[in-house]
Amino acid sequence: MGPMESEPKEPAPESVPFGEALRFWLKLGFISFGGPAGQIAIMHRELVERRAWISERRFLHALNYCMLLPGPEATQLATYVGWLMHGVRGGIVAGGLFVLPSLFILIALSWIYVRFGSVPAIAAVLHGVKPAVVAIVLAAAWRIGTRALRHEFLWGIAAAAFVALFAYDVPFPAVIAAAALVGWIGGRVAPRVFAISEHAAEKASGVPAILDDDTPTPEHARFSMRSLVTVIVSFVAIWAAALGALALACGVKSDLTLMGWFFTKSAMVTFGGAYAVLPYVLQNAVDTYGWATTPQMIDGLALGESTPGPLIMIVAYVGFLGGWQHQVLGSDALFLGGVAGACVATFFTFLPSFLFILAGGPLVERTRDDLKLTAPLTAISAAVVGVILNLTVYFAWHVLWPAANAASPFSGGFDYASAAIAIVAAIVLLARKSDVIPVIAASGAAGLVLWAAGA
Repeated sequence: MGPMESEPKEPAPESVPFGEALRFWLKLGFISFGGPAGQIAIMHRELVERRAWISERRFLHALNYCMLLPGPEATQLATYVGWLMHGVRGGIVAGGLFVLPSLFILIALSWIYVRFGSVPAIAAVLHGVKPAVVAIVLAAAWRIGTRALRHEFLWGIAAAAFVALFAYDVPFPAVIAAAALVGWIGGRVAPRVFAISEHAAEKASGVPAILDDDTPTPEHARFSMRSLVTVIVSFVAIWAAALGALALACGVKSDLTLMGWFFTKSAMVTFGGAYAVLPYVLQNAVDTYGWATTPQMIDGLALGESTPGPLIMIVAYVGFLGGWQHQVLGSDALFLGGVAGACVATFFTFLPSFLFILAGGPLVERTRDDLKLTAPLTAISAAVVGVILNLTVYFAWHVLWPAANAASPFSGGFDYASAAIAIVAAIVLLARKSDVIPVIAASGAAGLVLWAAGA
């Protein structure tokens, strides 16, 4: 009997107090390691299994919608659940607190990086954390797969998505579009297969969820054209005012203004998650604007993988380096210039995500029981399992063969220490259902010990 099954079962309250939700979203911002897959797994465990704030089926329905959007799906999922529970203020608090801790952490790490250069002890901790990230993503693929793949045909969609990405390098949007098409057709040919989300309504926590399958849609989450127009106009006004203020204060061609415009564009093309858009960010940050060098971008990716929050938060690192190295606030305010760059990059990257959720959420809730929409989303859920598995393989390759490249995929020797950390972390996560934070901490400590021992 698992630890969750042994807990006493009590009736769920009618609603979640806003203060309690706020404390949870703040905690989530500090424990959301493991990239989108790990973060979604953490939210599932906390929101569905432990707290019973939302049912399995409603959670998956929200996740499927977030997977369709450009931008960080884990951040959008937190925003969606927060909005569903407490309206606009709940969505802004949930999404904001999901991002802010990682922003502060990356500002601190970026300052250490540019001020002191390569620090062996920090590099050793990161070296130990990387294999734990592999295990976290693998555990997420297993957990989500066991719930989403409830029919042989859905297993086939997941396998096809993995092969398309891994063997043929098919673009992520094409994989999602193909899965949606298969679901749309399947919903008409074999509706019972693609209405599989009906079976996902089992109570993982053993108690009814506060937002259960049959809980009426909250008043604030119901669609109205007036609310839709209000949200869109409000966000466009906020974006224009922020970009206009930068242009007036710093100049149209200043680095901070260019960051606002560039990261707005990058936010609109982030289909497929951070790894799909990183080449675009890298090319422009290095070649077009000169905010960072290629080696600095590689180091930033390691920091992004090893800190809480969405992986696309690497934009904060890019913004910090650009603000520092281009002295956007003058040579005597390098740190403040870096902070300004990090904040600008983060604000313009994540602003569209709030718009997508607050504007589109009521439409999604309106179609929650419509097979014409749920069938494509069920197929997309299956494809996402293959996507996460491909990400696991990608991480594992770079961690276990750190000196390899595309031309020589297994060159440079196998990292046995990282493999051992990854195996132990996977066992602890899957078999013992441990929390992520202790696994990350222990893995980082193991990397530090190996460095101190000269291994």
